[in-house]
Amino acid sequence: MAAGGLEVEIVPFDPATLLKIALFNPAVIVVAVMMGRRADQWQKLIVAGFAASCAGYLLYWLVAAVGLMPVHALGGEAAVLLMQFLFGMIWAALAYWLTPLRR
Repeated sequence: MAAGGLEVEIVPFDPATLLKIALFNPAVIVVAVMMGRRADQWQKLIVAGFAASCAGYLLYWLVAAVGLMPVHALGGEAAVLLMQFLFGMIWAALAYWLTPLRR
C-alpha cells in the first residue's frame, strides 16, 4: 500500500479454535445443563440451547473486552454463536435424558 495509507490485516479464522471455544465454554455448559435438567418437555431444549448460546457469547465478549483473549477473526463471532447453540442443545439434551424423570 502507499505510504501513509491504511493497512488492514485480515486474518482468516481458524475453525478448530472456534469449535474449541464453543465446545468448552463454561457458560454454555452450565446454562444448558441447568435448563435441560429443569425442562419438562423436549421442545424446551431448543430454548435452553439458545439461552446457553447467548450466555456463552456474553462470556466470550467479556473475555475479549478485558483482553484475556485476542479476537482477530473476521466473521468468527457468528460461527461461535451458531456452534454454541448446537452444543448448548446437546448439553441440554444430555441433562434432560440423564435426569431422573420428574415429568
